[in-house]
Amino acid sequence: MGAMKGVILSRNPSARIIDITHDIPPQDIGAAAFNLLACYQNFPAGTIHVAVVDPGVGSDRRALLVEAAQQFFVGPDNGLFSWICEREGEFSARQLTNEKFFRRPVSATFHGRDIFAPVAAALSLGVAPEVFGEPLPEILQADSLKPKVIDENTIAGRIIHIDRFGNCATNVMPADLSAKRVSSSWTITLNGRKINSFRRFFSAGEIGELFCLKGSAGFLELSARNASAAQILGAQPGAPLLFISAPLGEIKAASN
Repeated sequence: MGAMKGVILSRNPSARIIDITHDIPPQDIGAAAFNLLACYQNFPAGTIHVAVVDPGVGSDRRALLVEAAQQFFVGPDNGLFSWICEREGEFSARQLTNEKFFRRPVSATFHGRDIFAPVAAALSLGVAPEVFGEPLPEILQADSLKPKVIDENTIAGRIIHIDRFGNCATNVMPADLSAKRVSSSWTITLNGRKINSFRRFFSAGEIGELFCLKGSAGFLELSARNASAAQILGAQPGAPLLFISAPLGEIKAASN
């Protein structure tokens, strides 16, 4: 937002500000977490990410500074950064309590402007992380990214994000499938529909065809060429799905 940029630039006129996105649906913490997860590795060490999707603003939810992957993440403690922390494994977190760095007065409805932006500006000027508050042993965790292995032929996953084109990103990665069976065919079931076509890129499918591909964030996605897979499937974020494998020989025998 413009007000947040103004606060940062008023405290550090040399700051370089890059907008990742302003297209997160209102109150959609999961969409924000996915977008951060998909892009943070493209930024250099020392980058300060300010993320504000904050339906709990003004309540007793904590304000956070997280260090992970040699980068900083500033925002609310509502699961927004938990997928990055889960992927990285090693991280540290602090609660933002040192009011010296806050903009005054602090609004009960705009912590992005009054807490997160000024803290980010201070970080960009070299203020040490430990100055902002005490360490936290843990942060609020969103549901894990890891799919659940039911048995050697079945992996249970879920939709973790739907983009504006209707592509449905799952929490399953190609390695999750290849680790189970090398010589097998996989079928995805979601809302009573079965998908067993795998493509490398969008235009490889037929118009309107449902298929699975590896998305740019590394997760397997359900897509449809020139159409919304989410609309076709009636899918919503959080919807459960199954990846079911069968040996290629069984598939061939069944088709004869």
